[in-house]
Amino acid sequence: MLIHAYKHSRLMAESESRVEMSAYSHAPADLVASRVLERPDTYRRWESEHAVLMRSVAEQARIARQVIALRTTAFTLVHRRALFEYIRERHITGAKRVRLFTLFYGNRDYCNALLTEHGNYIRCSSSYVATQHLAEHLMHDAAFDEPLQLYEEWYREYFRAYCDTELALTEQEVQAAAALAALRPLLKQRLAQAREAILAMPQTPDREWREVQIRKANGDTQRMRTIFGGD
Repeated sequence: MLIHAYKHSRLMAESESRVEMSAYSHAPADLVASRVLERPDTYRRWESEHAVLMRSVAEQARIARQVIALRTTAFTLVHRRALFEYIRERHITGAKRVRLFTLFYGNRDYCNALLTEHGNYIRCSSSYVATQHLAEHLMHDAAFDEPLQLYEEWYREYFRAYCDTELALTEQEVQAAAALAALRPLLKQRLAQAREAILAMPQTPDREWREVQIRKANGDTQRMRTIFGGD
């Protein structure tokens, strides 16, 4: 069945509807996404930024290219949410949090940087929920199931290793950071391979594709988890 490419107005209408529905859900992702509904100015800013993201999808003339553009958008949103997720996961507070923001924001005022990052996290989380909805209900894209979830997990591992290394101060932290520093190139390579595999993935993979590994075992490394699960 031929599916025509979606127009920007349709992508925005579906996205806005999905974000509005988040107010009625208790799922963790929806609890964050619904925060853009609390203030009109916050919602307008999200709407403006999300419109830019959706324009990069809508300008593709074929549905197959729109699928790839939406996957690329999802990668971007995963990356943008990583800093605040790291703060929450690691419970970064006090002087260590200030150092973390200096790492990413330089000498910018800490309070302003914190507010900026929190706002980015809320808006990107809303866009991520909307993007997943578009992939599932409009484009029926299987890449947004386990493959993208696995990529998100791996990106958190890479980002956590990077930040833990940069923030290490105590002797115990420094020792742990040395091991992480050695691991980071492999984690980065794994992400690159994952992105390449996901972008090349058909919308509805057959059985053969589901058995493809992002990284195959060789004589020097342990076999890494496949993008579709299993060891």
